[in-house]
Amino acid sequence: MLGAMANRSIETIPAPEDDLCLAFADTRYWRGTASPTDELREPDDLWRWLEETAHVPPAVTIRHAKSPAMFQQALAVRETIYRCFAATAGGRPPAEANLAALNAALADAPGRQRVSPSGWMIDPSGASAATLLAPVLWSAADLLVGKQLARVRQCANPECGWLFLDNSKSANRRWCSMSACGNRAKAHRHYLRQKGA
Repeated sequence: MLGAMANRSIETIPAPEDDLCLAFADTRYWRGTASPTDELREPDDLWRWLEETAHVPPAVTIRHAKSPAMFQQALAVRETIYRCFAATAGGRPPAEANLAALNAALADAPGRQRVSPSGWMIDPSGASAATLLAPVLWSAADLLVGKQLARVRQCANPECGWLFLDNSKSANRRWCSMSACGNRAKAHRHYLRQKGA
């Protein structure tokens, strides 16, 4: 087994944060508006995000062509992840079609073959979006079956739609951040009170 792995191209990817999959889903935001904003407008944006946020080594991303088809596959995975966790944040199980799509991407991703102090060792030779998104997919799978799932929330601002892990002590966080949507809601309530007075 170890000899077979030595003959393949092995890379180490750091273990993903619990909410990496949510961060990936949140690369498209203001989903409740007529014109959502997308951080990932072209393949270079995705490759940069993978290296900077998901910590996918450049040795892995460089091997994979920045093809429009692979980019579109990655965006499709992102939307699947978003739908799965938007459902759980709303107290519903993910739709079967979304779970099937997530499981198909997981099946196409390289397995976590060995662990080292610096992360998971994988064989990244498979040229697919799932190979590049391996840590995002692992994060999604681990979150869906883990204890943190009950802490997945969706911002209470219907125009925002961001997903996040509520790690607050009281577990009642409603906003993606108080400095953004939370303050907007407070300002709007204040305006309505003043107008009513």
